[in-house]
Amino acid sequence: MKGIIFAEFLELVEDKFGLDVLDKMLQQSADSGVYTSVGSYDHKALVRLIVELSQITGIDVNELQRVYGVSVFRSLYQTVPPSDNLSAVQGCFAFLRHVEDYIHVEVKKLYPDANPPQFEFISQSSGVMTFDYLSARCFGQVCLGLIEGCAAYFNEQVDICMQPQNEDNSRVRFTITMVDD
Repeated sequence: MKGIIFAEFLELVEDKFGLDVLDKMLQQSADSGVYTSVGSYDHKALVRLIVELSQITGIDVNELQRVYGVSVFRSLYQTVPPSDNLSAVQGCFAFLRHVEDYIHVEVKKLYPDANPPQFEFISQSSGVMTFDYLSARCFGQVCLGLIEGCAAYFNEQVDICMQPQNEDNSRVRFTITMVDD
């Protein structure tokens, strides 16, 4: 997992909970907190940090992952190179397709050892999109937050149904429905 994910998480913890909580989380999880944005790190370190933050704050692990996903969307969006022609991407559905069809492909070209999650699109109409999120990291709650952050970025109201498709949550089905104002 790329270091930018870790750096953004640490920044979120400091912004939302303060430097004391950040320091306590790092100390109790025996983590140095030093991550370079392009470095690669074991996703289990992020899991340990999230679990430790949950123990410190009393906030459910799933909720922390979801909130993290919402918060990190804008930062990740801003890292997409201008050459990705994002100006043509209008709306949450189009962006999600762009992530799978272009961004993840480019990530793998830049970082051959990268293992980004996959989206398997099942169906889409003008108002409903259904896809499966596949990831060995089992960060379905982070994906939920990213979708929420994406919809907010495009000023769209959505209802999101999240259904695990297997016991370890490495496959999660998302059905996103546009809500008319």
